Amino acid sequence: MVPMTDTTSDSLQDLPTLPGQWRARVPGFSDIDALVELRRLDELQGTGEAHIDPAGIESEVAGQASWTRRQIVAVGEDDVPRAWITVHDRAAGRALVWGYFDRDVPEVDQIAAAFYGWAESAAVSMARLRGVTETRLDESPFAGDHRQAGWLRDAGYAKRRTWLHMERPVATEDAALEPRAGVTVRRVERHENGLPVAADLQVVHQMLEESFEDHFNSYRESFPEFVQRLREDPGHSWDHWWLAYVDPEDGGDPLAAGTLVCSVLTAKEGGAEGTYVEYIGVNRSARGRGVAKSLLGVAIADAAARGRDRVGLEVDADSPTKADQLYLTLGFETDYATDSWFKDIRIED
Repeated sequence: MVPMTDTTSDSLQDLPTLPGQWRARVPGFSDIDALVELRRLDELQGTGEAHIDPAGIESEVAGQASWTRRQIVAVGEDDVPRAWITVHDRAAGRALVWGYFDRDVPEVDQIAAAFYGWAESAAVSMARLRGVTETRLDESPFAGDHRQAGWLRDAGYAKRRTWLHMERPVATEDAALEPRAGVTVRRVERHENGLPVAADLQVVHQMLEESFEDHFNSYRESFPEFVQRLREDPGHSWDHWWLAYVDPEDGGDPLAAGTLVCSVLTAKEGGAEGTYVEYIGVNRSARGRGVAKSLLGVAIADAAARGRDRVGLEVDADSPTKADQLYLTLGFETDYATDSWFKDIRIED
């Protein structure tokens, strides 16, 4: 058992009291099938379809991705999870919360209230371990999910933003897409053993930190946290990281201008794998020179060359750079939307 789900650890302390026959406990490897079903029901309700990757759930519960998480489930007499909440210690002063609830459970409203209360306590505990004086809880239910929105509102959260989840189909001819003139895109360099050159990863991290400084939800994530978090994803692959350069107007060596980090999407039923854009960032000094379009073109061309059927991404509906408009011109369409709900907490001594 990994540290965050070790039943002998402090993760069992202060478990919430649940109504009736229900009790809270920490999930384990044997719960993965039930948690996959919970996630499937959640996506079906929110999007009308579901394509759950069991490997991703396993990583969250009993893999690398569990190491920075606190999580509990609600079980009845059959000991099968019917609710699940996880708190991810994303960075100093930031905790991501995900709650999944079987809406057919009669006591689901009481369970949700208890779980969001527990999640806040877990986030405060994480913040104290980091020595910070405040933290933000961030939960992202599907847009239009009024029931979960009500639970969050009752727990003191407020809706702050809407995110568009967009997809673009990939065709064989897309493999011929190339960057714009004056823009060069290359993969991060790798050693002979396949591991990336650290200097390139540091450039990627710095580029993203600088690119999102003007975003409303910007916060600093250390380099080790950034790399470790992305490696946790079962779809992670080092050959899905790129750097973009532009030719300086006064001559000289190309200048680092942008970066792209992608992962592998699991195949839909009857379909092929896809590519997911985890991050795309462009230096403010290089905006307007076709860097973002060049990077996206590389992602689409790479997906086509690999025989994939789609490229997906997430974008702030109110992006100050109007990124959603760029994606529309490149053939992306909105599949569904989620909302960001925040709760800012001051850590008392």
